[in-house]
Amino acid sequence: MISKDRFKSIIDNFSTIDPVLVVGDVGVDKYSSGQVNRISPEAPVPILEVKKEWLKLGLATNVSDNLKSLGVNSTICGVIGDDKNANVLESLLDDSGLKTWGILRDADRMTTFKERVVTDTQQICRIDYETKEPIGNDTTSRLIERIDEFIPTHSAVILEDYGKGLVTERICSHLFSHCKEHGKMICVDPSRTTPVHWYKGATLLKPNHLEAKLMVNALGYNSDVAPVELAKILIDKLSLEKVIITLGAKGMGMLDTKGSGEFTEIPTVAREVFDVSGAGDTAISTIVAAMSAGANLEEAGWLGNCASGVVVGKKGTALVTTDELVSYFERIKTK
Repeated sequence: MISKDRFKSIIDNFSTIDPVLVVGDVGVDKYSSGQVNRISPEAPVPILEVKKEWLKLGLATNVSDNLKSLGVNSTICGVIGDDKNANVLESLLDDSGLKTWGILRDADRMTTFKERVVTDTQQICRIDYETKEPIGNDTTSRLIERIDEFIPTHSAVILEDYGKGLVTERICSHLFSHCKEHGKMICVDPSRTTPVHWYKGATLLKPNHLEAKLMVNALGYNSDVAPVELAKILIDKLSLEKVIITLGAKGMGMLDTKGSGEFTEIPTVAREVFDVSGAGDTAISTIVAAMSAGANLEEAGWLGNCASGVVVGKKGTALVTTDELVSYFERIKTK
């Protein structure tokens, strides 16, 4: 395991990082929480007596919110509609101290809005408002102009792909070539619905186990193999520098062609799992922050693992602070 001094040293370096550019699908998360005491007389469904409602930044904006919570500045580039939920999203960004100048409006689209109906013990249902069609050529051109403005002054790029239409082949091609031109690390949190070859040339790809298997299968290979073989195929066929495969309760597996070249697994450190919403956003945010602060991939994996361990013990899409990160690490270190 990473040493306590090294863990703290990396976190201390967060304050020295240039802003991170986050490109991806953006949206709002709403939570309606309450109690269920009876079944509806109108249909065999539970009646939720709402006790509390709250709004949170969702999708790629949650990545920026996580970076902010870690003391790392970021710029978010995304597309929203020209509707009431667009106003809600911009207001939430302002409230969180996050810049809105990379957010574009498109009247032909709906701002992604996800409402989760929950009790203290379970999620009853989720209601989605969204447009999944690819963004149009005009919007794509405007977004590329913004991206080109930001890349030179940012330390790294996170491509957060939720399969909601922002990540297109044109966006990927331009973003990857521009990052390479400026020597910027580009880290991808992929979608299982995006053609896998669009991610070719990424610095880091971070799929979960199922996504990794689907990608390998799409590349024409047998996916019923161990994570180490999945990682090797992805590295080879997509010309990746690094890959991290999140393995749920089993932790993470990773391979770094610029490091030892050996597949490394680190166990999960989550002590209590209450809600996994947003845990992937927390992981990619912390991993990229750590690598930007000088960590190698395994060290970054430990920080991302600990950050995920913190947030899955919280209710709803949650954030982690550096103090919580250090405290959590100290507790598992003494186990």
